[in-house]
Amino acid sequence: MHDEMLAAVYYGPRDLRVEHRPIPKIGAHEALLRVITTGICGTDIRILHGQHGKYPPGTIRIPGHEIFGEIAQVGDAVRNYHAGQRVFLAPNTGCGKCVQCISGSNNLCAEYDAPGITYDGSFAEYVRVPTSAVLQGNIIDIGTTLDPGVAALIEPFACVLRGQDALQIKPGENILLIGAGPIGVMHLMLARFRGAGCVIVSELDSDRLEQAMHFGADRTVNPAEQDLASVVSETTKGAGADVVIVAAPAPKAQEAALELASIGGRINFFGGLPKDRPTITFNSNLVHYKELHVTGTAACSTKDCHRAAEIACSGRIDLSQVVTSSHPLHDANAAFTEAEAGKSLKVLIEP
Repeated sequence: MHDEMLAAVYYGPRDLRVEHRPIPKIGAHEALLRVITTGICGTDIRILHGQHGKYPPGTIRIPGHEIFGEIAQVGDAVRNYHAGQRVFLAPNTGCGKCVQCISGSNNLCAEYDAPGITYDGSFAEYVRVPTSAVLQGNIIDIGTTLDPGVAALIEPFACVLRGQDALQIKPGENILLIGAGPIGVMHLMLARFRGAGCVIVSELDSDRLEQAMHFGADRTVNPAEQDLASVVSETTKGAGADVVIVAAPAPKAQEAALELASIGGRINFFGGLPKDRPTITFNSNLVHYKELHVTGTAACSTKDCHRAAEIACSGRIDLSQVVTSSHPLHDANAAFTEAEAGKSLKVLIEP
């Protein structure tokens, strides 16, 4: 192994530099992964814009947390893993001791760590897996047959799985999905897998609306051109949507969800709002008189990742269709430009 690797390093807002870095050294309980594929997500775009709380001014760090790779090396004290294994890395580790951690929601630990968030991540040829991640079961063996592009999608798919677990979708229910980016499309595929009846997709981008039809939407609506409330009412015979998933960082969409849901409807605020506009205004009597269930989910636990990996490996949902393009690491800035443009679904980097 050489001593240096290529990495895309964050130096400040809109300042991502592809440069040579030393390959990380590992301790006795750590592992080193050679990155095969890694995805760009909305969190990474917020990081690039300097809008992530874990990237205060002055931070210099390698982003990237959707990781599929091959174990290059393990520390002397590591058992159960070996060089050559193809693995997915569940990103979030917690302190291991708080109520959130011991109940399995390590993603909600106040002291959580994650590659590309609190320490150097996967927009590099190699990534170090710290002791906590090795000991807490974050390294998940994937075997050799899964498409590397699909393997890189396990983390965002696990987030989608967590969001829908909160909604308990039943066969035949009407679903309204707001936002048809890569996350929205995975929500659409998973809702179909769970037996959803009619799925209405609302999205402002015409290309993404067309893609949503390909992925199994029954109705698509551009809310800038059509009245979404009328379409939902007509499609559901006036009842409203049993389930509303807001997979877009849009305050107006969250507010509209309460109007568009049926009596007893369930809503998931999946996308976080921008830090400079986190407050929405709504008629709380809608929640009261319609007995709505409004849920929020954030990121994914390691358990969610294990389940997502099982579904991906089963082939029952073909996540490969979500991958639009891949770029070599030296073109990381071009990959970000494509991901930000919002025309593609999932953009990958392949070091």
